Amino acid sequence: MSPFLIKTLQLLLCFALLIILHEGGHFFFSKLFGVRVEKFFMFFDWKFHLFSTKDSWFARLFPKVAANETEYGIGWIPLGGYVKIAGMIDESLDTEQMKQPMQPDEFRAKPVWQRFLIMVGGVLVNFLLALFIYAMILFAWGSDSLPIRSMTDGFAYNQMAEQVGFVDGDIPVAVDGQPIDAWDGTVYRALSQAQTVTVLRNGAEVTLQMPEEGLNLLDMIDTDPRFLAANVPAIVDSVLEDSPAYQAGIRKGSRILAVDGTPITWWGDFDELMGRKNDVLASECSHEDSVRLRTLPVVFAAAEGATPDTVTIQLSEDYKLGFFKLPYQFHYRDAYVHHDYGFFESIPAGIAYGWETLKGYVSDLRYLFSKKGAQSVGSFGTIGNLFPSVWDWQSFWNITAFISIILAVMNILPIPGLDGGHILFLLVEAVTRRPPSDKFMEYAQYAGMLLLFALMALALFNDAMKFLF
Repeated sequence: MSPFLIKTLQLLLCFALLIILHEGGHFFFSKLFGVRVEKFFMFFDWKFHLFSTKDSWFARLFPKVAANETEYGIGWIPLGGYVKIAGMIDESLDTEQMKQPMQPDEFRAKPVWQRFLIMVGGVLVNFLLALFIYAMILFAWGSDSLPIRSMTDGFAYNQMAEQVGFVDGDIPVAVDGQPIDAWDGTVYRALSQAQTVTVLRNGAEVTLQMPEEGLNLLDMIDTDPRFLAANVPAIVDSVLEDSPAYQAGIRKGSRILAVDGTPITWWGDFDELMGRKNDVLASECSHEDSVRLRTLPVVFAAAEGATPDTVTIQLSEDYKLGFFKLPYQFHYRDAYVHHDYGFFESIPAGIAYGWETLKGYVSDLRYLFSKKGAQSVGSFGTIGNLFPSVWDWQSFWNITAFISIILAVMNILPIPGLDGGHILFLLVEAVTRRPPSDKFMEYAQYAGMLLLFALMALALFNDAMKFLF
C-alpha cells in the first residue's frame, strides 16, 4: 500500500471518529433536555448526500430506523459534520422553521443553561476524548523521554541564537530557574517565552539573559538551520542503491569526515555547507560553476577507526548524495528512559499531558495573525502529512488526540457559525435577558460562514503552494 494511501486512510478515520463524537456531544445534550434533532450527518450534504436513513431503499429494508425523528447520513463535503437541532439558526440556515410557532421540543424553548450545554457539548467531548486517548496511550505503550542532560554532544545554534548568547555545544538545562527535564518540541516554546536560560557549557552552568519581548517561535523553527538542533555525529544511517554515494562506496555506518575540503564533525556542519552550495546553485550561476558545485570531493571512513577514503562524487540535478543521516533518536537510544503506567496511574498522567498540550496550542495561536502564521495554515494536505507513511497505532492515536484538541479550541472561538459564536450569543442573552433577534442570528451565521470559507480557501491555497513549490 502506498504511503499516500496510508496517510489518506488515517486522515479519514481520524476525521470520521472526531466528527461523529463531536456532533454526538451536541446530540447527547439535545436528547437529554428533550430537544428534537432532525439530522445527524457526518460531512456536509449540500445539494445531495451519499447515504441517509431516509433513503427509500434503506427505509424499505429498515422501516423502524427510517421512522425515527432523526435522519442519520453521510454527506459528500468532508469539511466537518452537523446535527440539525430544531428551533435554532445554524449552518442549515433553515429560517422558515423559525417563523412557525415555538414548540416545546425546540432549542429556542429551552432555558439558557440547557442551550449552553447543548452548544458546548461538542467541544467538551473533543477535549475529554483527547485526555482519554492520551491516558490510554500511556497505559498501552508507556512513555519514552530523553533527559536533556544526557545529550552530551550538545546542540548546534543558528545565527539568531548566537546573537542571544548561545554557543555551539551548549545544553539548555533550565528556563527561568525551572529545570528542562527532557528534550522534545516544548523546549522551543519554553525558550521563546523565557527571561533567562541556563545552559551547561564545558561542564559549568551559565545563565543567559533573553530579550524582554521574547522570541518569535515561528522564526525559531521555520528557519534553516533551526534555532537549535541536537548535535549528531555525521554517520550514515542508510544509502539508496545506485545513488552517487552508493556508487562511491559509502555504506551504512560510514562516517563523513570532510566535504569539498571542509571538515565535517556533525550533521549540522554538513547541512550548513550543502545549504550554502544550494543557495549558489539556486542563483543565476554559469554552467562551469554549476558543474563545479556538483562535483564534490568527500572524505569518509567506512567504519569507526577505519582508514579514511577520498572519493569524488558527481551529484545529479536534485543535488542529493543519496544517503540518510543517523537520527538523534538512534544516536541517543541508550539514554532514553521508559516509564510504564498502570491503568489508574495513566489517567492523571494523561490528563496532565493533555492539559499541557492544550496550553501550548492556545499559546501558539497568537502567531496565527502574523504573516508566517497565516502561511502555515493548512488543510487536508498539511493535516494528512502529520500522520506517518506506515500504519502505526501509537502515532495514529497520538495525532488524533492532538487534532481533537485543535478542533475543541477552534470550535470554541467566538466566531459566528462555530459553537463558540452560539455560546457567545447565549452568554449575552444570559446577561441582558434578551435573545438576539432571528434576523441578527441569520446575518451573523452568514458572516461566520463567509469567514470560515475564506480561511478554508487560504488553507487550500497554502497546501497548493507547498505541493507546487
